[in-house]
Amino acid sequence: MIAQETPVCDFGWPAPDFALPDPAGKLWTLEDCRGSRATLVMFLCNHCPFVKASLQRIIGDLQTLAPEGIAAVGIMSNDIGRYPEDGPDEMQRLASELAFPFPYLVDESQQTASEYGAVCTPDFFGFNQDLELQYRGRLDAGRTEEPPAGTPRELLDAMLQIVRTGHGPQEQTPSVGCSIKWKT
Repeated sequence: MIAQETPVCDFGWPAPDFALPDPAGKLWTLEDCRGSRATLVMFLCNHCPFVKASLQRIIGDLQTLAPEGIAAVGIMSNDIGRYPEDGPDEMQRLASELAFPFPYLVDESQQTASEYGAVCTPDFFGFNQDLELQYRGRLDAGRTEEPPAGTPRELLDAMLQIVRTGHGPQEQTPSVGCSIKWKT
């Protein structure tokens, strides 16, 4: 496992469009996944210990954010030839088992990850209503374990700020996770 850290937020950067299938083959675009007031694009996978440790918190935060007009999408871009546990069947099983409140999409070509500049899992891209990047930070202080009680909910707070003001926080702590498993 090689841990990677995300770069700083490029405020105002426009969200690249995509057309990706879910594990059942339904095609989703950015417009299909867009929230009425903000959108969160997440690069996730099944095998990464950073993702495994944070999924329940991600799901809880997204359930809190949904009534605020914030929608999310999860994108899995790893090389499934080398990491079959990240393949569509396992994605579908995990999404069903945990009742993901977002579509979980397959980026087999890795083009979407490349266009977004994704570097790790989890990698969070928080966009305002105009699909301008306002957050490229971490979920919270937890990494491969639960964060200490009372730890700030950085992603949750940032997305709520984006809804209220159209802008994310100026100070953001990079996300850390397993590197995207690029095809050779």
